[in-house]
Amino acid sequence: MRCWKVLSKVLVLIFSIFNDTLMVVGLVRNGPAEKAGLRVGDRITKIDTTQIAGRNIGQKVVDRLMRGTKGSVVNLYVYRDSLHMNQLFKVRRDQINVSSIDVSYLLEPRTGYVKLRRFGLKTAEEFRTALLELKKQGANQLILDLRDNGGGYFHIAIKVASEFFADKRLLVYTKGAHEPRREYFSDGKGVFADGKLVVLINESSASASEIVAGALQDWDRATIVGRRSYGKGIVQEQFDFLDGSRINLSIARYYTPLGRSIQRKYTANWSNMMNYVTMYRGLWTLDTTYTGAEIFKTLAGKQLLSGGGINPDVRVEVDSNAVSLLYQDILKSSLVEQFVYERFTKRSPAYSIENFLQGYRLPQQEYDKFIAYLNERGLMVSERKKKDLLKLIQSDIEAIVARYYFGREAYFKVKNRYDDFIDKSLEILQVKRPS
Repeated sequence: MRCWKVLSKVLVLIFSIFNDTLMVVGLVRNGPAEKAGLRVGDRITKIDTTQIAGRNIGQKVVDRLMRGTKGSVVNLYVYRDSLHMNQLFKVRRDQINVSSIDVSYLLEPRTGYVKLRRFGLKTAEEFRTALLELKKQGANQLILDLRDNGGGYFHIAIKVASEFFADKRLLVYTKGAHEPRREYFSDGKGVFADGKLVVLINESSASASEIVAGALQDWDRATIVGRRSYGKGIVQEQFDFLDGSRINLSIARYYTPLGRSIQRKYTANWSNMMNYVTMYRGLWTLDTTYTGAEIFKTLAGKQLLSGGGINPDVRVEVDSNAVSLLYQDILKSSLVEQFVYERFTKRSPAYSIENFLQGYRLPQQEYDKFIAYLNERGLMVSERKKKDLLKLIQSDIEAIVARYYFGREAYFKVKNRYDDFIDKSLEILQVKRPS
């Protein structure tokens, strides 16, 4: 089973290969495919004149068949369980703008939650709209989730960070050996300048994410929760040559308002000289105490360390079960999705989304069946590991079921129910989860 996201002028559609059939497992709200009547769970058997079902079709072939000029029509032949027959859906291709916000909602009555996937061209506009909507719903404190956000446009990061200040503040500056210092400020028009703020980061938060987190931390505007960020803070400039070739040259670094360099150090791990690609990773990975790092103080007296990346104020330790080889193999196999689609796609939901989020928990017998399902397919799970992985797999299955029945946002809402980062954030914000 393979999962793809197809980005084209037709739609943004998430597919899975299931029993040699292309299954729709995600749709863009109000996108061309949804408007044409497609649903999650539909199996696409033919695209125009090309038979899909029963063939080992690759992603490139599907992309080629889906793509086309704006306004043209693609014919999708779909098998739907409720119809027990193939039906033709005519989908008119159109340009789709995918939001850079994965989800935005009230986590608790006064606490908003926004998860930013990237810093795209429209992120600042989308983010401001989300903040205003949350405030309208009663939010006076916020959790901003930048985990696994690898960055994006620099100027968009400045606009996003500006939303948390009512005055003009230095947010970041650049400086290089042969480049003068250049400063970038907030615009003083932030719509969420008051109220408590928690920002979530991890080792995959990079670049623009680190600019935002670093500025908010230096000004004591937010509590940073999670794990040290990636440490990507280099300014590059492109130089073109007469022969048509070009080179990207690093000319400066990004610094937080207090002067902390975001860029991590490239310190060689000489114990691993046989592998040039990885020899620079070892010491960086082990250097978690910022030994010998310069200390900076915020206006509130908080001590911050330099050394690359953003070090959180409150650390969330790595879940050893989540990084275990067995769990990673389970995720890579896509057997969780396959199990869900085999067992749940032929049923109608017995819950509203509100009841599902509040009350649904995967029954123990379903978890037992999933473990047996893994064992039958060669992924052997011992009794001890079965117990260790219960919380993780329970969360995965419930989230995928939620996505199938209620859409993509429901997936994140379910995942947040089991999230240690969220639990720690609510503790900081003095919010108690409902029992």
